[in-house]
Amino acid sequence: MRASAPFSVTDEQRALRSAVADVMARHCGEAQVRALMATGTGLDRQMWHELAAMGLTGLLIAEEYGGAGAGPVEMGIAMEEMGRALSVGPFLSTAVLVPSLLAEAGDAAECAAVLPRIAAGDLIATVAFTEDDSARLPATIAASAGAIGDAWHVTGYKHFVVDGQAAELFYVLAGTDSGPAVFAVDAGAAGLDVTPLTTVDPTRKLCRLQFVDTPARLVGRLGAGVEVFTAALDRSAVALASEQAGAARRVVEMATEYAKTRYQFGRAIGSFQAVKHMCADMLLEAESAVSAARFIAGSFAEQAPSHIADLALAQAFCSDAFVFVAATNIQVHGGIGFTWEHPAHLYLRRARSDAQLLGSPSWHRERYLRQIGA
Repeated sequence: MRASAPFSVTDEQRALRSAVADVMARHCGEAQVRALMATGTGLDRQMWHELAAMGLTGLLIAEEYGGAGAGPVEMGIAMEEMGRALSVGPFLSTAVLVPSLLAEAGDAAECAAVLPRIAAGDLIATVAFTEDDSARLPATIAASAGAIGDAWHVTGYKHFVVDGQAAELFYVLAGTDSGPAVFAVDAGAAGLDVTPLTTVDPTRKLCRLQFVDTPARLVGRLGAGVEVFTAALDRSAVALASEQAGAARRVVEMATEYAKTRYQFGRAIGSFQAVKHMCADMLLEAESAVSAARFIAGSFAEQAPSHIADLALAQAFCSDAFVFVAATNIQVHGGIGFTWEHPAHLYLRRARSDAQLLGSPSWHRERYLRQIGA
């Protein structure tokens, strides 16, 4: 990674962190997280509208479309706090992925029709791009779109669609005779079937979409779909890294709190050298992840020449770090950490899910090597 000025924090950013933390404390306690896990959509309407009223659902949306016009640093702050609380809901899909996609697509009419509704909390939307077992864009896009006159129809499927059951609008990557493109599909459109997926992480709702001559509308220009989705996923990955870092830091706190209060053989287990070493290793990984996430947010905000290489390295590190601290946290907790009743496993499940969501750590490392010409 390149050298950069130290991460500085403004009063406005401190206020943002405090405000998000307050909302998470009121709406994302363990009982509330577990209740949302048990639902099909994971959506808490009250919290969603509160986030919208605070301007968080429109954080990345330009002011002309009713948003805050903020950048990756501010979104990173919000996502750190959401990661700490293990927030359940369509924030990543609706407030991060979709605004990033529309910003890259450059379709003014679509932006004007959709972004104000997202900023106001009136619309849940998501993106659909993966097929088979891909975590990034498929090498060959099986889903296809054809036009009869001005009417487009999509046929095919998409896998691992985030918040698909809650979404009212989908942005789908599909191939055409003129190359891949982005298409908007309404949730109630004919020929669309939404099937929930059972995954290791019940806090992140995923589904499969099946399209059979489903009516759609073209967003942006034909042939630009891969470029638009790639850039949008990169923007969104900055936010995901921040979520991972925030969650990792919270997991370290869980472990150290337990190590100080759990007594064995007449002394706190945190006084044993083995436990000390585990906690120290967790702290190093978590704090390094926070530094990496904040660095990449700044790199994207400045549009540094190395920002894609920076992102690839940060994604790989934050994914591995979160998995490591979440797994080690269970070891620190011992037997109770393996039980369903304890929240430690929920963070490990999220860590495993996040590590694959926008590409595996090995994929990101390979991308980094390509970026630096190795």
